[in-house]
Amino acid sequence: MGNLLGCIQVDQSTVAIKEKFGKYTDVLQPGCHCVPWFIGRRIAGELSLRVQQLDIRCEAKTKDNVFVNVVASIQYRAIPEKANDAFYMLSNSRFQIQAYVFDVIRGTVPRLNVDDVFEQKSEIAKSVADGLEKAMCHFGYEIVQTLIVDIDPDERVKRAMNEINAAARNRVAANDKAETEKIIQIKKAEGEAESKYLSGVGVARQRQAIVDGLRDSVLGFSGNVHGTSARDVMNMILITQYFDTMKEIGAASKSSAVFIPHGPGAVGDVATQIRNGLLQAAASSE
Repeated sequence: MGNLLGCIQVDQSTVAIKEKFGKYTDVLQPGCHCVPWFIGRRIAGELSLRVQQLDIRCEAKTKDNVFVNVVASIQYRAIPEKANDAFYMLSNSRFQIQAYVFDVIRGTVPRLNVDDVFEQKSEIAKSVADGLEKAMCHFGYEIVQTLIVDIDPDERVKRAMNEINAAARNRVAANDKAETEKIIQIKKAEGEAESKYLSGVGVARQRQAIVDGLRDSVLGFSGNVHGTSARDVMNMILITQYFDTMKEIGAASKSSAVFIPHGPGAVGDVATQIRNGLLQAAASSE
């Protein structure tokens, strides 16, 4: 009945193009409209006002002769005030947008090196958006957003870039490791130097204490025993220390060595001591 009476319905976010005897007359907004077909009026078609998305994959060569696939996502919609231009001027808006995107990308990417393509992704998207905006506004379309969603170079190029990145990271790690080892060695050397210094201070204090003790012993013995010289007292102290040392060596359960004179002249000294001991023993027996 609606078609018979010439009544049509235009859905929300959609406009209809009205013609009279094949000539454009009006743009019908969403709602119910009377289009009497019997007097030459008809609906030539409908046009969606919703935002549409078009994903375009374009191959281009960079300045350093690397082929990359650039994936652009274009969001666009028809301008309500120019719905008649959007309907009549383009037979296929998606192909037209794709052609402009190819033209802009293939004119922009060859001026950049492959590393710059990744770094200047937003600038490429802006160039595409500016080029599309200037071209498509004459055809009744508005570019809402333009995004470069992916840049995909050749597989061999990606492997080379990963190897370069890995080598750079390994170099940094090696430098850090070397610096760490250097700091450890420096700190270790500083610790050893400080330890040796303190050990030397301790030895010096020990020797000073021994000298002070010997001096006090000599002075005390000389004062109490008349007729003895400081040399006699010193010899007696050395002999006493010698026997104390031998006693400690013999008392130790794990001692396996005894220090004896080992120079070439020591043989003569030992022989002289043995000879004197034998002579003294023979004289005593007579």
